[in-house]
Amino acid sequence: MISFVKAHACGNDFLIVEDALAQDKHSELARQLCARNTGIGADGVEYVTSGKDGVVTIRLFNADGSEGELSGNGTRCVAAWFAYSDGRKVVNLATKAGPRQCHVIAHDGNTFQMKTEMGVPTVQPHASHLEGNREVQGAKVFVGNPHYAIFVESKDFSIFGEAWQKIGESLCWHSDFPEGTNVEFVRIVDKQTIEFRIYERGVGPTLSSGTGTCASSAASISLMGVDRKLTVIAEGGVQTIDWPGVKESMLLTGPASIIARGEACLP
Repeated sequence: MISFVKAHACGNDFLIVEDALAQDKHSELARQLCARNTGIGADGVEYVTSGKDGVVTIRLFNADGSEGELSGNGTRCVAAWFAYSDGRKVVNLATKAGPRQCHVIAHDGNTFQMKTEMGVPTVQPHASHLEGNREVQGAKVFVGNPHYAIFVESKDFSIFGEAWQKIGESLCWHSDFPEGTNVEFVRIVDKQTIEFRIYERGVGPTLSSGTGTCASSAASISLMGVDRKLTVIAEGGVQTIDWPGVKESMLLTGPASIIARGEACLP
């Protein structure tokens, strides 16, 4: 039996499991637990270890069993659990992408509104080529993990007349990205608002992404001239960002909700 907590941030759902329970089978356990029909169901597992100094160390494993550097939404879900369980107002976390700090700015029962320091994004314009001599113009963005942001005008986020999910799958493991990448399809609504869809590395299409929100925003600010404070809309909900300057940390604000606690039976 494996004890777990389930939480979601804008529909991007995660299981929170004590790292010691994985017994060095993190990948296998993540695949079993995240399976939508035969497991609990989630986009990933955040394995947590609480330190004596109050810092929570987390390791993210995606639904396919691969390990990721960071999830903005997953990090916020872990922070929400610690805020829920012991009343913390500030949660310090250690991730593979470096330290992150989450501040509780409001809460209502099991739902917490949080502001997270996400680090300094980097943006590099980049063109990728797909079959059929089709060129995709976008930007490589690094926000602790890799992203490729593409700007679209269509309200259904299609490109070349094809669904964004299909193009996202083609680009996720494109030869331009040897380690794989998360792919965002970004539509500028106005100077203060953008929308995006994401094909996540190790998961596929998801309802939202914290780092995807940051990557989409960084690319839009750097290349499209939108404001440095943005409302960012994904299928699962709304988050906001504030990027004061190119050498300063981006601040991500959004909700996270605790869904359930339980125990999973494993083979």
